[in-house]
Order: sequence, then structure tokens, then C-alpha cells
Amino acid sequence: MQYALLIHENETEAYPDGEAGQAWQNILIAHGAFGGEMAQAGVMRGGAGLKSASLATTVRVTPEGRTVHDGPFAETREQLGGLYMIEVDDLDAAIAWAKKLPIAKNGSIEIRPLLPAPEGL
Repeated sequence: MQYALLIHENETEAYPDGEAGQAWQNILIAHGAFGGEMAQAGVMRGGAGLKSASLATTVRVTPEGRTVHDGPFAETREQLGGLYMIEVDDLDAAIAWAKKLPIAKNGSIEIRPLLPAPEGL
């Protein structure tokens, strides 16, 4: 079964100096090791880190139409910072990987099953 491990963190608390800071460099090193471990185990199917939520653009869909807005979809304390896509036997195995995932001092990892790809993709 395929799962997404969605990483949610408060990026201003976790990485106060942004991409230039030591905390950011340390987490990149930790993610490199984690990704390597998943690749070696044969469970990695993809993933990526995301740039700051301050760089997001959102298209809102309403009955009146679609509008474009700067910033993330919702004002929240935590932002989606990245994701891994994995393929494992079951939810328990996905949880085991999520427990190993490097994350800043506060945050969460949401585990979501993926829908099968539509025919023709």
C-alpha cells in the first residue's frame, strides 16, 4: 500500500534563520540519511521538501469562480513542509517509518493512504 508522510512544522520556530541557519542545515543532513535508509529498504517512492509557506500561491474555488491569492490556503500555526511517498505492507509499517522521520522540536507527521492512479497515467 502507498502512503504519504506529510511533514507539518511551524517553520518560523523550527528554522528561525531560514535556509541560512544551522538548524536548517542539520535537518537537511538528517533527511538525507533518512531518505537513504528508506531507499535502501526499498520503500521510497518519492518526496520533496517545500519552500516557505510565505512563497505559496493559492487558487480558491467558490461558486462564484476561481481567485488567486498570495500565501497558503489557511492561516495555521504549522505549515506543510514536505512529504515522502512510501510503499509498505500496511499502516503499522508506515507508522514505523513516520516515527523515524526527522522533524524539528515541534511538529507532526500525517500519514495518508494514496488513491490508486487513474487509468492511463
